[in-house]
Amino acid sequence: MNDNAEQQPLTAAPSYPEAQLAKAFTTALTHEDPGTRRRAEVRGQRWREVLAGMAAGRLTIGSRTPVDGLPPWVTPEVVRGGFATGTASAGGPLRDDETAAARSFGVPAERRALFAHCLTEPGLARLWRLLDSGHYEIGVPEEAALLTMAWLVRHGETDAALDLVAELEPFADRLRFLPRPADGPAPDAATAVHRHTVSDAVGTLIRRRPNAAVETQREALAVWQPFGDELLLHWLRTARNGRVLEHVPDAGWTAHGEVLLRRYRLLAAEHTRSTKHRNPKENLGILLGALEETVAGRPLDARRLGLLRHAVESMVRRRGVPGSAAHTTLRRRQAEQAALPSHHALAQLMLRRLAVLPQETGIADAAPLLGAVTEEESRETGLPAGAAVPPVIRRVVESALSAPLGTLVERGVVPSAEVLAGLVPQLVAAATTQAYRDETLRALMAANYRAFRSRRSLLLLNLERQVRVEELPWVRAVSGQRSAVLGKPDAGGVLAVLRQLGELAVQAFPGTILPNPLVREAAVLERECGLGVPFVEELAADIFTGTFSPKFLTAARIAGDLLGGTLYERYYGIDYAAIRDLATAGTGTAPARSHGARTSPGFARLCAERAGTASRPRSVAANGMVIEQAQILTTHNLATLVHRVGIAPRPGWAGLAHRCFVTVCRLTARVHRNPRPLATIKDAAYAWRQMVFHLSLCPPEEQSRVIAALGEETARHPAHVAPRLAPALAGLALVAEGGTFGGDGTADGGRARRFLGWSTDGHWMR
Repeated sequence: MNDNAEQQPLTAAPSYPEAQLAKAFTTALTHEDPGTRRRAEVRGQRWREVLAGMAAGRLTIGSRTPVDGLPPWVTPEVVRGGFATGTASAGGPLRDDETAAARSFGVPAERRALFAHCLTEPGLARLWRLLDSGHYEIGVPEEAALLTMAWLVRHGETDAALDLVAELEPFADRLRFLPRPADGPAPDAATAVHRHTVSDAVGTLIRRRPNAAVETQREALAVWQPFGDELLLHWLRTARNGRVLEHVPDAGWTAHGEVLLRRYRLLAAEHTRSTKHRNPKENLGILLGALEETVAGRPLDARRLGLLRHAVESMVRRRGVPGSAAHTTLRRRQAEQAALPSHHALAQLMLRRLAVLPQETGIADAAPLLGAVTEEESRETGLPAGAAVPPVIRRVVESALSAPLGTLVERGVVPSAEVLAGLVPQLVAAATTQAYRDETLRALMAANYRAFRSRRSLLLLNLERQVRVEELPWVRAVSGQRSAVLGKPDAGGVLAVLRQLGELAVQAFPGTILPNPLVREAAVLERECGLGVPFVEELAADIFTGTFSPKFLTAARIAGDLLGGTLYERYYGIDYAAIRDLATAGTGTAPARSHGARTSPGFARLCAERAGTASRPRSVAANGMVIEQAQILTTHNLATLVHRVGIAPRPGWAGLAHRCFVTVCRLTARVHRNPRPLATIKDAAYAWRQMVFHLSLCPPEEQSRVIAALGEETARHPAHVAPRLAPALAGLALVAEGGTFGGDGTADGGRARRFLGWSTDGHWMR
C-alpha cells in the first residue's frame, strides 16, 4: 500500500474531490504538454466517478468497504487521498492476455467463461504448469486466486478449493482471477531488491528528449561560429588601416560574397535551432545584411557602415583575428565541446544495451552497462569511441540495480525513508512466505504479497484499519499450510529481517519519522515472529477524532521502560511512571469504543492535557498538537525498535544525534522568507525529537560533548539558522544541566524553549 492516505490534507466531504476535479479540468485545458493533458483528463474522469458515487450513495468514503456490493478483499481503484472511485482494480475491459487465453481455451472472451474453464481438467492442468514453471505475474492480488485454487486441488485440499470457488464465483463475471503470463519466474527478493525494473529504466530513457538549449548551443558552436569566422575574414579583406570598406571590393570579392550568401541560405534552412543570425542587431546579422547590400551593388549608408565597422572591430577585439593563435585555440576547444555526444544520443545507446536484458526484473550488475562507448558501438552508432556515460543516464540505470537493500541505500538509489518503504514489501514478501512448506505455494504467496502491497490505502475514519493480506480468501484458504514454528517468537529469520529494516531506516534517515507504509511492513513482520509489540502510525490531523487505539498506550509504556529518568523524559516533561501505572491499572484501555473500535480514553486524555487543548475548540492545529504529544510519549516506534526489536544502528547514538541536528538545521534554513513555513517547522521539530531520543541513549560524557558541539554545526548553515535555533539549543542545554521548563515550555524569560512542531497561536520560530 504505497499511497499514504493518512497524511493527505483532506476529509471525507465532497469539497476535496470537487477541488481535485477542478484542478484536473484546468490542467487538461491549459497545460502545454499533450501527455500531461491526457493524464489530467483521466484523473478528471476518476474524480467525476468519485463524486457521482458519493451522490448516489454507492460510495461510503471513510469505510474499509467503500464500494457498495464489494467485500473488503476486493482491491478498489483509489485516487489521491484515499478516495475510492467505485471501480475494482481487477475489473474493467479484458486485458490482451485474457483475450489470448480465451482464444487458446476455445471459450468466449468473457471472464465468467475463463473462470469456468479453469475449473475443468484442461484448465487445472494449465494452472499447474504455471505453478511449476513460475512463468506468471500477479499484478493485483485477485490474479493469485485461481492459482491458489489449483494448488489446493492438486494437494488434495478439495473442500478448501470448493469453498474458495464459492466465495469467488459471484464476482467471476466482473473480476480478473487469472494470472498474467511472464517470461520467467520472479527473482528471489530474499537477497536482492530493486527500485525499478529494466522496463522502467527503458521507459524513462525513451521519454528523454534532446535538450533544446544544449542542442542550440551545439549548433551554434559547430555551424554558425565557423561560418561567422568565414564571414568576418571576408570583410577583413576590404580593410585598410584596420577599417573595413576603406576601398571598393573587386569582382573576386563580390563573387565569393555571393557564394557565402548561397551557403548561408542552405545552412539556415537546415539548421534552425539557433536564431541569432536572423537578428539584424547581432554581429552576425549585421555582417550578413551588409554583405547582401554590397553584393547587390547598393552602397551602405553611414549608419549601416558604422554598424558594420563596429561589429567587425568588436569581434576581432573579443576573439582575435580568425587564424591567429588565440582564436585557433578557442575554436578548437569549442569544436571539441560541440563534438561531444549528446545525452540523448547516449541514451539511445543505453537503450540498445538494456534491450538484451530481461525487462521485468532489476539489473544484477550495472557496471558492464555503464562502460564507455566501445569501438564496435562507435562503428554502429557514430558515437565517438571512449565517450563516457553521463551521470544523468547512469542514475537512470542504477535506479534499476538489484542488490541488498543496504547497498541500494549506500549508493543513493534509495534517497528517502518513503522510497525505502516502497521497496520493503519485496523483502517482507520473501521473509513472511518462508512459513509455507511447499516451494510453489511459497512463490505464489510472495507474488500475491507484493501485489497486495501495491494496493493504495483507503481514507479511513473512526479507527478503522486497512485490509490485511490474511483477509484475502485465497490466503485464508492456504493458511493451514504454514509451518507452526514461524509463528513463535523464536522465528529468528523474520526477526532478523525486522531488525535489519529497523536499523537501516534509523541509520540511513535518522531525522525522519518512519513513514506509515514502513510502519505497516514492520507490523507484518512483528506479527509473523510473534513479538507482541505495537507499531503506531502517524495520524492525520484533519480527520483525527480525538481517540487512540490501545496500542498507543502500550507503545508509551515500552518507551517508559527504556527512557525513564533520561534526558528525553526530562526534556519533554513526561512522567513515565504514571504512564506505566495507567497501563498496569487498565484504566488507560477501558473498554470504551468509538464506532465499534476499541480505544484508550486514558491515553487520549493525557495527550490532550499535555497539549493544552482539552478546553479548546477542535481544529486541525489543535489535533496536530495532540497527535504530536502521542508521538512524543511513544517516541513514534523508536523505543519499540530499540528496546523490543533490539536494533543497534552502526553509526552509534551520538553519530545519529548529530545527523538529526544537521537535518534540523537544513529544514530550519527553509523557514527563512517562506510564506507557509509550518510544515517545514513541524518536520524540523520531528527531527529534533529524534535527536533528543538518540542523545538520551548516549553515556553522560558523550551526551555533553554532542550538545556542546551543536552550536558549531549551526555556523555551517545560512546565517539566519543560528538565531532561529538559539532558543531551542538553550532549552536543550538547560535540561541537560538539570534545569526544567515552565508550564508553557519556556525558561529564562522565553530565551530557552522546548521545540515542538504544532501550535495554535503562531509558532515562535516564524
